Amino acid sequence: MGMKISFRLRTAILITGLVGLLSGATAGAFLALTRDLPQIRELENFEPSAVTRVYSADQVLLAELFLEKRRPVPIEQIPAQLKSALIATEDRQFFSHSGIDLKGILRAVVKDIMAGQFVEGASTITQQLAKTLFLSREKTLTRKIKEAILAIQLERRYTKDELLALYLNQIYFGSGAYGVESAARLFFGKPASRMDLAQCALIAGLPKAPSRYSPLVNPHLAEKRRNLVLGIMRDQDLITDDQHRMAIGEPVLAASGATATGSAPYFVQYITPALEAAIGPSLLYKGGLTVHTTLSHRLQQAAEKAMAEGLSHLQKRMPSGKGPGSGPQGALVAIDIRTGGILAMVGGRDFSKSAFNRAVDARRQPGSAFKPIIYALAITRGFTQASLVLDAPVVFKGGAQKKDWQPENFSRRYQGEMTLRRALTHSKNIPAVRLAERLGPSSVVQFAHRLGIDSSLFPNLSIALGATNTTLLELTAAFAVFPNGGNHIQPFGVTEILDRNDELRWRARPAIRAVMTDAQAAIMVDMLQGVVREGTGKRARRLNMPVAGKTGTTNDYRDALFAGFSPAVAAGVWVGMDDDTSLGNLETGARAALPIWMDFMAATRSDSTAHYFAIPDNMKKILMDPMSGRVAADGDEGAVKALFVSGTEPKGN
Repeated sequence: MGMKISFRLRTAILITGLVGLLSGATAGAFLALTRDLPQIRELENFEPSAVTRVYSADQVLLAELFLEKRRPVPIEQIPAQLKSALIATEDRQFFSHSGIDLKGILRAVVKDIMAGQFVEGASTITQQLAKTLFLSREKTLTRKIKEAILAIQLERRYTKDELLALYLNQIYFGSGAYGVESAARLFFGKPASRMDLAQCALIAGLPKAPSRYSPLVNPHLAEKRRNLVLGIMRDQDLITDDQHRMAIGEPVLAASGATATGSAPYFVQYITPALEAAIGPSLLYKGGLTVHTTLSHRLQQAAEKAMAEGLSHLQKRMPSGKGPGSGPQGALVAIDIRTGGILAMVGGRDFSKSAFNRAVDARRQPGSAFKPIIYALAITRGFTQASLVLDAPVVFKGGAQKKDWQPENFSRRYQGEMTLRRALTHSKNIPAVRLAERLGPSSVVQFAHRLGIDSSLFPNLSIALGATNTTLLELTAAFAVFPNGGNHIQPFGVTEILDRNDELRWRARPAIRAVMTDAQAAIMVDMLQGVVREGTGKRARRLNMPVAGKTGTTNDYRDALFAGFSPAVAAGVWVGMDDDTSLGNLETGARAALPIWMDFMAATRSDSTAHYFAIPDNMKKILMDPMSGRVAADGDEGAVKALFVSGTEPKGN
């Protein structure tokens, strides 16, 4: 009897131990699986990665910056047909299960065992949400168990409608669109609330393979998948036969213009590094910010139109060998003179084919468009418009490679002594070089930097002819100093950045510095008006508005420029070949660039609050002979009115 009891006791102890071991192992495994699971309550404070939107000054959306393109919307703005289509396709037992579908899991396990690999997931909508929010995409048994545990926890904490809203705002729908609102706007050009049945069915079919079924990637497969979803809805009596027939007859429509480039792509590309520096890339691409810029959408459209038409006309004039693939390129930049804000920017003829921004990144020779910098320095040194300079052949000893340098006028004709006004107006090379020699090339470089030319400049006499490299934006900013009373404002593109709660995160503080007195700047405006009235920029008189500026042409007609301004807007235009070959014979700044500048400036009339250039006190206009610099009489042929500070004007005849 004692032996029998002892055996039973040992058996009971053994069984108890085994149960304990199994329970411990199970508990240990459960703890191991759940130890590193995220806390579901953290979802209350979860802020999804949101889209940052960039707006023009006239409140037009220019671009969206994002890592995940997402626009969260409440469940009330999601169509009932989309919810029905999604549940019918992805999880028919959604409203009855508690996070996992046991029948579906058993069915999937059998298929996986028979196939020897994971072929069916059996994930409910809640499980898919748990995976999207908290887990990796690896296909392992451990991950599936964690997914199920998290799904059960989600179901205990949230209502079915809340889970649907989370899912539809988080899931990836392909082509960079995260969430149903972004998908609806990307694929159909409308908010999710306005989607029809066919569009709801297409969206509902995307989670299975978003990259494969995206209508932007494969419209044919997208249509087949959409029609499958519509068939399921009909079979489940969620839609009628008539609704089904009408929906499958609709074409798969993608929103027109659904591209990554957006509006003003060169400008957006230009401001993006500054945005990253101001607030950091993580916040920029994930924070759902609102960026307000200086750009005028209306003027940007005018700039793009002017550039396209100007390059088209130039292309037709060029030899047939210069085909579209190697055709001329162009750049345009416009600046608000008063604020320094960039109003328009074109960096090339087609951003989708070449993202290189020729307005800010191309360093090319400005040619004679650099000459106003020489003359402006002279004005600050006490020269006047009536000061004389010699236009006659000259040889400078010990030039480049220790060879003598003999500059020439474009026309190869020389007129002897003439005023500074005459020399600039007619873009004479020799007077500009002689003037640079008197002022000192090093002084010219220093003054150019003060005006806003940040590129490296070499202090030699050829700088007077623009034989140095600079950017169009720098040159235009330098010209803007003259109508701005002698003050340089560093050009900028962003005015302010707001966070997702519309709280101010950053605001621009433009850098301003005085370069010239207002009287000196006014004289330069007057001299550059002379270029339009009397010289190489005569064509611009057709604008019938106060404008001033300077043409620029480099050797062999490789670069054509015009930089100038009205009382409100400074603008520069460059035209050239990317391979630095010639545009063609006589394709000067006046012929190739000025027409583009004029077409653009015509669009700025309504933006200008000033209808004339301001003249400071203690200045006067004198009728002057542009050759001798003497006072002229009314009716004298060729006489011009020139601006002087009182006391510096020419006296008598």
